Amino acid sequence: MARLLTIHRAIVTLGERQRYFERLRTRKAHYSAAGCNFWVFEEVGLPGAFIEFTEATDAKKLDEAHKSALDPILDAARIYKEVELS
Repeated sequence: MARLLTIHRAIVTLGERQRYFERLRTRKAHYSAAGCNFWVFEEVGLPGAFIEFTEATDAKKLDEAHKSALDPILDAARIYKEVELS
């Protein structure tokens, strides 16, 4: 099964953190409903530096999920495909 993902980076100030987390919860719900996985990681040494990953099994599903998002990410056209290392 193919695995494709997009990556979005965000820098969030302490004052914007609560609003950003609200948007993340909305994104997670949207992508889950669209059949995608959604993860967010924060850099340990730099609070407020986040990376968001959205994953799907095919590019069309991922593209449609991004296009239908209420709060679309800017770099959604950059799709990465998992590489087999066997």
